[in-house]
Amino acid sequence: MTVLVASDLTIYRGGRAILQNVGFRAESGEFVAVIGANGAGKSTLLALLAGLLAPDLGKIGLDGRSIVNLMRVEIARRRAYLPQNPRCEWPISVERLVALGLTPTLPAFGGLSATFQARVDEMLVEWDLVKQREQAATTLSGGELARAMLARALVGDPDMLIADEPISGLDPRHALDTVGRLRDLARGGKLVIASIHDLTLAARYATRIFALDHGGVAADGSPGDILTPELLRSIFEVEACIARTNGGAFIDYVAPLSP
Repeated sequence: MTVLVASDLTIYRGGRAILQNVGFRAESGEFVAVIGANGAGKSTLLALLAGLLAPDLGKIGLDGRSIVNLMRVEIARRRAYLPQNPRCEWPISVERLVALGLTPTLPAFGGLSATFQARVDEMLVEWDLVKQREQAATTLSGGELARAMLARALVGDPDMLIADEPISGLDPRHALDTVGRLRDLARGGKLVIASIHDLTLAARYATRIFALDHGGVAADGSPGDILTPELLRSIFEVEACIARTNGGAFIDYVAPLSP
């Protein structure tokens, strides 16, 4: 069981609080969709939870241990992190790019073992990248690169995945496929935390919505409970209609609020 707990997270940049007094708790089996307007603090929160940033105030614990006391290699083995708009600067093959996700578990010398190679092959199949195996990663389309980066993040079979806008730039088929896979990872016992702008997909696939507004927590709960026209009006400044469905909800943005 993986349990991630944060309390009173506060971080300042340029004299302004990007996050202030944010509390968060999540565990294995959850798919938490983090939502909020641009500048709400989503990316900062995810980086803090991943152990990539240290808060100015507050604490983060992983399975009862302070994340600041964990060795970097231990954190890397336990959680995978996918940043917003990931890039690859070197013309390495897609296969090699995916294999880089095994770095925390690889021995110091030698190539990939048969077990690790089989895992890379499995990821190439699962993320629809077999045809691109030998292609230079720098020549991939935005959607292909997003899938390759997700494959790299998951190839090491981490307990927890933290992803910042993982469906940004994906076409409808692969966006649906990706959030479906994130849901399946959670159903399989992993903890998945991802910022998602498509609220309809978040409502349909996430088990929980964590909404931020101007660096604070605006709402936290199941999609059916907290996704309301009032919440969307408050944090996104839009009028919206929400049609409930068996699998979640459909969000129809009607108009921005008048200034």
